[in-house]
Amino acid sequence: MAAPAMQQPSYLLANLKMDSTTKPFLQCCQELVKVIDDYPAKELHLIFPWLVESVFGSLDGVIVGWNLGFLQACSNRYNIVMDFLNPRYGPMMKLVYKLQAEEYKYEIPVSFLPGPVKVSIQEGVLPDCPLLNNKLHFPLSGLQTLSLALNPFEYYMFMFASSLITPKVTIVLMFSLDSAYFVLVDTYLKYFLPTEGSVPPSPFTYKRSSVSPPSPRAPSVPFAGYGIHSTSLLKRHISHQPSVTADPAAQEIWRSEALLQVFVEMWLHHYSLEIYQKLQSPQVKLALLQYRLSMSSMLCQPLTPPGSGTLDTYQPFTPTEEHVLVVRLLVKHLHAFSCSLKPEQVSSSAHSHTSPLEELKRVVVHRFVQQKLYVFLQHCFGHWPLDASFRVVLETWLSYIQPWRYTGEKTNPQTDQNKGVPEKWLNKCVCSENLLMYTKLFQGFLNRVVRTDLVNVKNALMVFRVAKVFAQPNLSEMIQKGEQLFLEPEHVLHHRQHRCFLSPGHGDSFLSARQPVVTDRVFRVKSHVYGLEGQDCQYKQMFGTELRGTVLKLIQIIDQARQTAKKISDQSAEVAANNSFMSWFGMGSPDLNYTFNGGEVDDTGACVKKTHEFLERSLDYLCQIFRLNAGQLSQLMATLGSGQDDGNSKQLPDCVQGENGLILTDLGRMQVINGLRRFEIEYQGDPELQPIRSYENAILVRLFFKISSLVNERFGGHMDALCSRPDFLGQLGRHYLASPEAAADGRRRSPETRLTAEGYRRPRLSLRMLASYRTLLMLLLLYLFGALFSFGPMSSTLLILTGGFLYGLLSRPVRR
Repeated sequence: MAAPAMQQPSYLLANLKMDSTTKPFLQCCQELVKVIDDYPAKELHLIFPWLVESVFGSLDGVIVGWNLGFLQACSNRYNIVMDFLNPRYGPMMKLVYKLQAEEYKYEIPVSFLPGPVKVSIQEGVLPDCPLLNNKLHFPLSGLQTLSLALNPFEYYMFMFASSLITPKVTIVLMFSLDSAYFVLVDTYLKYFLPTEGSVPPSPFTYKRSSVSPPSPRAPSVPFAGYGIHSTSLLKRHISHQPSVTADPAAQEIWRSEALLQVFVEMWLHHYSLEIYQKLQSPQVKLALLQYRLSMSSMLCQPLTPPGSGTLDTYQPFTPTEEHVLVVRLLVKHLHAFSCSLKPEQVSSSAHSHTSPLEELKRVVVHRFVQQKLYVFLQHCFGHWPLDASFRVVLETWLSYIQPWRYTGEKTNPQTDQNKGVPEKWLNKCVCSENLLMYTKLFQGFLNRVVRTDLVNVKNALMVFRVAKVFAQPNLSEMIQKGEQLFLEPEHVLHHRQHRCFLSPGHGDSFLSARQPVVTDRVFRVKSHVYGLEGQDCQYKQMFGTELRGTVLKLIQIIDQARQTAKKISDQSAEVAANNSFMSWFGMGSPDLNYTFNGGEVDDTGACVKKTHEFLERSLDYLCQIFRLNAGQLSQLMATLGSGQDDGNSKQLPDCVQGENGLILTDLGRMQVINGLRRFEIEYQGDPELQPIRSYENAILVRLFFKISSLVNERFGGHMDALCSRPDFLGQLGRHYLASPEAAADGRRRSPETRLTAEGYRRPRLSLRMLASYRTLLMLLLLYLFGALFSFGPMSSTLLILTGGFLYGLLSRPVRR
């Protein structure tokens, strides 16, 4: 590669692009390291966007990049990538710091922001997103072409975070917890949000003596902030933001804040249209109308009603499992980061003497994460499929509501299992300041689990996990105290109305406007609930009458699932005993359509035993949480048992007769999900076209089908005439030529047209039984038996046909 002084930046970028397609990966990385070391920031500025896009992929998903989410440790590229992107000594971070010293800016179109943020900006509402403050560019063409101007560090982290949620054009591998992306997230969090020590300083010094605080927003763009907070408060908070140049440590802590803001906004700012509209306060709607009036007069365009264009095209985001796994990693690290606060810094009297990093530890979860994580989890609880993949969302929720698990203290798992909430956490208001995280999401979990098949061991495990967490000693009391504080009469707070309390996500930087500490717990819990649900929220108590009824319903469903699991266990044991080695010849269970009452295929044997154990322990935990004694539980189970007997369990599910057959009602769906009732599952198509069984010879099945089809096509009219006769020959023809379904009772157990049903039951010849290994074995034994008595093949065949005719003659139904 030529010397830096001899090559222009345009040629440098062109050569790098060409090398990336022609040279090996290792050689490309080595040349990139040399370029970063040798060239000045002025020339590296032009290759930086291309390089970042080459690593993390493009925002539209067309360029895949290095596929960090699918790069495993066993790959040859893994160590090269990890060294190149390492935050401590990696060349990529060195390039970022080199450009950061020159204060370059890079634009990101607003169209690539999360859906709610994009829609809010297009509606003229500034989202409660600190990352956007004073970074928006307003072109004359309108709001549709807005972009963000980010510094190199923010741009790099934005591209890194967005690569997780950007849909790729080609995805062939599965995301793994040991992938390069997951490890890098963990590495960046531990480096920029350390639990011990301070953030290492950047290797480059800035040209200016400050961190470039955001400039005040132009007065001609009157954006409003959505939420329950007034717009004036938001404007005052941004415009009066002080510079952080007085504190040298703040010049390094800004990277920790920027990384946290990017991760939170890109990974958690996703929710449905209903929640978006709910977050719009009356003050914001008024500000939005004023903004639209001013913009329409400025651009000479007619005023359009709010939400007329953008809301109709709003596409709710559906998080993936890997997305939620990374969010859980973020939650766990932030808990560990917050819990690493020094004990001597916990008291409010020491706030003025704490370092910026220690101050960040105190407010990081409450100020940055709580609100958006609550909305994100609420969206997942309401839109995630009702299957076992919900476990990743569940564990993320349980990780957040148990911060004491991430204190870094080594405990014995066996002794800590029933220890409960540590005593030092009882006075930290963790439940009152996160009340909705415990109560509202618990209600959302109950609404999901009552519609889930609990016979499935994975679903039973999820119920067990939640019940075990909430059954921890002291946790129920902490939640009840939080509810009591929230339900305290409003008149108690009249003398506190002049006090100011900001919501978790409010503001630009936690250092920019330190608010007075609110020590009153009642005010805190009310501010928390109203900040997340609005002033008109209708709070349902976790230990109230309504939710208690839902819990009793869940207990009934759990007991029903236990009984169903026991039936499955008994049936599987019986089937295993009957299906011996001779079942290979077709001498096992003759029921071709046999199925279990509930559960999945793998829910047998050991899985069923685990299901029963999980459900049994879940019942015990629920009784502990809601204080149900043995007498109440026995009475509830007795009421359930009296309403269902063996005869009732064998009935069909509750359904109504529709145009094409039976239609399940809501009660019928519940009965099917929990295995209480079932349909008689039978094959009702053409009997000759059934799938080839394991005890049938595939070649013979296809051969006999062709022979039967030729015979039926040629002599079908004669068969119909023979079976329609009322005499002895007609009875004999119906016995041999009529289908078993028509000869039985002709009941319809699933929707089918009358023409199709009549076509399947027309008289015809079927030779498929001759393709069964059992039939072939019986014929072989008969021929061997005939050979013992010196019968030839023709004589044995004639005797077999005669015997079959006599058997059919004697076993035919006699018409009276």
